[in-house]
Amino acid sequence: MSNTLQKPAVLLLEDGTIHYGKAFGKIGTTTGEICFNTGMTGYQEVFTDPSYYGQVVIMNNVHVGNYGTKDTDVESDSVKIRGMIGRNLEEQYSRKQATESLDQYLIKNNIVCIEGVDTRALVTHVRTKGAMNCIISSEITDVEQLKKELAKTPNMDGLELASVVSTTKPYTLGDPNSPVKIAVLDFGTKQHILTCMVERGAYVKVFPAKTPISELKAFAPNGYFISNGPGDPAAMDYAIITVKDVLKEKVPTFGICLGHQLIALANDINTYKMHHGHRGLNHPVKNLLTGKCEVTTQNHGFGVDPESVKKAKNIEITHVNLNDDSIEGIRMKDQPAFSVQYHPESTPGPHDSRYLFDDFINLIKEHMN
Repeated sequence: MSNTLQKPAVLLLEDGTIHYGKAFGKIGTTTGEICFNTGMTGYQEVFTDPSYYGQVVIMNNVHVGNYGTKDTDVESDSVKIRGMIGRNLEEQYSRKQATESLDQYLIKNNIVCIEGVDTRALVTHVRTKGAMNCIISSEITDVEQLKKELAKTPNMDGLELASVVSTTKPYTLGDPNSPVKIAVLDFGTKQHILTCMVERGAYVKVFPAKTPISELKAFAPNGYFISNGPGDPAAMDYAIITVKDVLKEKVPTFGICLGHQLIALANDINTYKMHHGHRGLNHPVKNLLTGKCEVTTQNHGFGVDPESVKKAKNIEITHVNLNDDSIEGIRMKDQPAFSVQYHPESTPGPHDSRYLFDDFINLIKEHMN
């Protein structure tokens, strides 16, 4: 056992709850909003998902790290979580394709973690009390000092983070000769979302979060994609304006997660901060158009307000969450725009929802004829 694992660590929540455990990953101090992920696999994809930026993740599975890490199991170019909490975080791994251990990977990416925590009790607490900020430290043990450090952490409600994780310059993927050209507004897109579009023959150009409509139109796209990302959508005035401009083009438009919320806001539908959000690979969603249920991958702490949606005459609810009846999908009645709250690229997770990418590409092709 390494010296890192021997070192004590402390987890302090905003409401004063304290958990003691052992250090894992980088020795240091980190803060962020606490949340939990219910997935049994796919930890590396979770850590590199830009939508987790600013958050400290409780991994529900009792063992995390037992299949190591691999360079290709990523959703972006770096680890985006602020910290991680686990019951048993494993240094030893048993996957032939793995390139290094979880501990090595987290140290390399400067991620402070704590293990040896009763994660079931902690998740129950978060489910009861709601999402809140927390601090993990393997260098400060004085609780009063930890409280002072934690008080400096901004609340996720009202926080704009998408522009921090967005690409800084445009880039392209796929076949430049493809007739299907999609402009992606990047608020923290996952790599496999882009892959799902490229695999279906699209030529994709990814633009920074604050790109104006004039630059998007210069690409002459026949489809627009509004990406996922972190933070509060209602704090993104610049993005709401751009999405309104995109919708005026009446070109096929698809939004995922934060993109779903922005399409709602662009239609004057309110969003709200959820009590503790949805994160994991096993959330049941019903497609109201087909009557079929999908097991979905999710990662969001904000949602679209059901009452606002019902009042919007040009919006139809297409998907609902079977656990809590929250809105999981909408489409516009007066133009080819639709969105879902969950992640149909589903890496990791079941592939029940990948048909949505087929729907998007088919919609583009229909409008090209």
